[in-house]
Amino acid sequence: MKRTLTLLLSLLLLTSCLPGVPGLLAVSTPEPAPTATTVSTLTPTPFQPPTETVTPVVAQEPTATPVPRPVRALILSIDGFRPDTIELTPMRNLQTLMQESAYSLVAQTIFPSATLPSHASMLTGLCPDKHGVDWNDYRPDRGYANGIDIFDLAHAAGLRTVMVVGKEKLRQVTEPESTDVFEFINDRDVVIAARVAELIPQGFGLMFVHFPTPDWMGHQYGWLSPEQYSVLFRADEALQTILDALQAAGMREDTLIIVTADHGGHGTTHGSSRLEDITIPWIMVGPGVQHVVLSTAVNTTDTAATVAWALGLPLQPEWDGRPVLEAFSLPDEPHPQPRCP
Repeated sequence: MKRTLTLLLSLLLLTSCLPGVPGLLAVSTPEPAPTATTVSTLTPTPFQPPTETVTPVVAQEPTATPVPRPVRALILSIDGFRPDTIELTPMRNLQTLMQESAYSLVAQTIFPSATLPSHASMLTGLCPDKHGVDWNDYRPDRGYANGIDIFDLAHAAGLRTVMVVGKEKLRQVTEPESTDVFEFINDRDVVIAARVAELIPQGFGLMFVHFPTPDWMGHQYGWLSPEQYSVLFRADEALQTILDALQAAGMREDTLIIVTADHGGHGTTHGSSRLEDITIPWIMVGPGVQHVVLSTAVNTTDTAATVAWALGLPLQPEWDGRPVLEAFSLPDEPHPQPRCP
């Protein structure tokens, strides 16, 4: 009996030490190799290219340090410039500038989306029914855009005002007495930029520069044509010429710069209310400007209002444009679209 009991106890102790057998001295065994999992039969989601994510800027409290103000402002309008051509061209210098800019690639111009009426709205802050420019040719007999424009305000404040344009009809946006320098250069964008680079060291408070060539190529060869891409590439080089001139003159850091357009285009034309015609880029960099993709609905009339606000010039109550304060991380009210009837 004792022998039998001893054998039973010995057997229990032996089995308790074996792997996988429960007992007081049981040890863990390696986990079995994973078996193949069932592959989902769902259709995979199409690849979405990464989009830029910008950390939202925090609106400043009223007691915060005041937003830095620019000493001067430069507005560059690239005629017929659609936002999608920035990537398609590609416009490398402008893309670099956008990395420190507040910008919208879905800003809107006015209807009719034509050169002279659109530039009149850009610089007067008014819709066409107020500025009255309903023609698109050089017509000195028709006079000038109605209303107080950004050049009127800047010149009255004692700022040196300069316009260098590639289409003579832009003379009719503002009266001659509001511009200290007006030059019409019927040539390529790179030639216009070279002249601007000569004028920059002479100083300015407000400068407007117009590049005409992308619009010419759009009408001749079509929007998004290789020929238009080619001149947009040159316009991008011309932009860098201006930026380099500002830097060389020690004026780059305290200059507010807006790069925009009067209209887009489709086929070989523009002027309609189609999105291809009325959607424009609006890119701003300078003192106090935050790097942000704007959620504000930007309109071309906002250009004059934003420049006036930044330079400390009086905003006009009849203006349809509003300062794009979101770009300066300040509280902003919704900007309705479409802005103009």
